[in-house]
Amino acid sequence: MDFPLVCIVPLAFVCEYIDSSLGMGYGTALTPLLLLLGFEPLQVIPAVLLSEFATGMTAALCHHRAANVNLHPSALDAKVALVLSAFAVLGTVASVVLVVRLPAGVLKICIGCIVLSMGVYLLVNFRRRARFSWTRLMVLGTIASFNKGMSGGGYGPLVTGGQIMSGVGVKNAVGITSLSEGVTCLIGVVMYCVLRSDIDWTLAPWLAAGALLSVPCAAQTLKRIPERPARLAVVCVILLLGGLTLGKGLVRV
Repeated sequence: MDFPLVCIVPLAFVCEYIDSSLGMGYGTALTPLLLLLGFEPLQVIPAVLLSEFATGMTAALCHHRAANVNLHPSALDAKVALVLSAFAVLGTVASVVLVVRLPAGVLKICIGCIVLSMGVYLLVNFRRRARFSWTRLMVLGTIASFNKGMSGGGYGPLVTGGQIMSGVGVKNAVGITSLSEGVTCLIGVVMYCVLRSDIDWTLAPWLAAGALLSVPCAAQTLKRIPERPARLAVVCVILLLGGLTLGKGLVRV
């Protein structure tokens, strides 16, 4: 691999800035970019998960301090994050165990359809405030963590969008996603370490360096965006990522 690793830093910075501002986009954008640059999947996915564990925890703290989310143990936001993290265990363990057995193209088509459907639902119901639903959160948390362990991306669009569908405010949803995604990534890293002893972690420090630099800026950006434009931005990004994911899956089949 002749690609200069230092150039990974600005890529990670941009992808994490989008992710920490809107609750999605880091792994979904970064994983295919790194694969296109010539890195192997088992170089990319575990490194993305490790770097996003660090940034997820840091972003959650920054969003809490910026008052985008309330992660005090007694707050509803913290309870939502705990439920999502708990169900992430099931989805992430299953995905890493099955990662070499399921057709990636078929999985991408399924995830792309789910994400696109969510984007359309949010767009149609843009002016409506959904009722809070624990059941939706549990189901989406499991599906999203499965996708995260499988591809390194796709968690944010499902979980951030799913929370909004379940009645959580958009800024709260972004902060909650940062925390629960950090936990999900940690589970994925542990599973890859248990199941594979030959993981190449060369990319991890460069990804973490670029991503961590962007987190404080992203938290302040979200704080200053009014709720309605932030919600519209989330819907647009969900539709875009869903379309791209579906397109890549169809190409591979």
